[in-house]
Amino acid sequence: MSIFKSAFMISSFCAIALSAQADESPLTPHTAEYQVNYGSIELGKARYQLPAPQDNLYQYRFDSDVSLLMLWDKRTVISTFSEEGGQLVPMRYIHNRSGTGSDYQEQSAYVLDQKLVHSRYKDERAKFPYTQDLFDPLMVQLQFRLDIMKGSDKLHYKMLKSGEIDEYDFKVVSKERMVLPSGTYETVKIEVVRDNDKRQTFFWMSPKLGYLPVRLTHFEKGSKQLDIQLLNYHYSEPIMAQTDKQTTEQPKVAADTPPQMPPKS
Repeated sequence: MSIFKSAFMISSFCAIALSAQADESPLTPHTAEYQVNYGSIELGKARYQLPAPQDNLYQYRFDSDVSLLMLWDKRTVISTFSEEGGQLVPMRYIHNRSGTGSDYQEQSAYVLDQKLVHSRYKDERAKFPYTQDLFDPLMVQLQFRLDIMKGSDKLHYKMLKSGEIDEYDFKVVSKERMVLPSGTYETVKIEVVRDNDKRQTFFWMSPKLGYLPVRLTHFEKGSKQLDIQLLNYHYSEPIMAQTDKQTTEQPKVAADTPPQMPPKS
């Protein structure tokens, strides 16, 4: 089941960079669907949904359904948060997992006036102090994208997941054109910083799409294990960027030009 756990952890953080003007904000209502592969084997799909906020209350959702032979894994993750001056403030996080092996649920509630977070992972309950640099593992990817748009060079994030607080660092590798079956994208390539080279995780983000991730690959001991690629996206408001043949107003076309939460060391 480690394949599916890795697939979730990676795809749930596949969402710096060099400052460039994006045509969309990460908080613009949108959906994005991805193909999840293990090597050359198709495992299934993952989907993100960010509806329009209500009274500055956002709800970001992730769904995945992957399988390999007789093994299967299905997850739904929902993050509720607000936004204050470009800073996202977590409120509630729910993660439901079912499939081969044990089903479980993870929940966290952020009690800001008490500067406390109540956490439940499987049957374990815990409390953690709340600080402004602490995020849940889903909404943190939106904060990540917002920080990039602001030109932030501090790519360090703390996340509460699986009943523990983990810290992640990232670095910009290069700018790169990414050619996928869904289209061609001008991207910024990011690497997860680790203490050794046994694991490597890279992802590519499109500035024109509000730094939406278009691809993520994960290597174990030099061998590609996971490859997650953008299949399609849709913003509720048309993206201004145009191509020679078409615009991205069509929800099933995902391209800059016609024909994208990592395991811890």
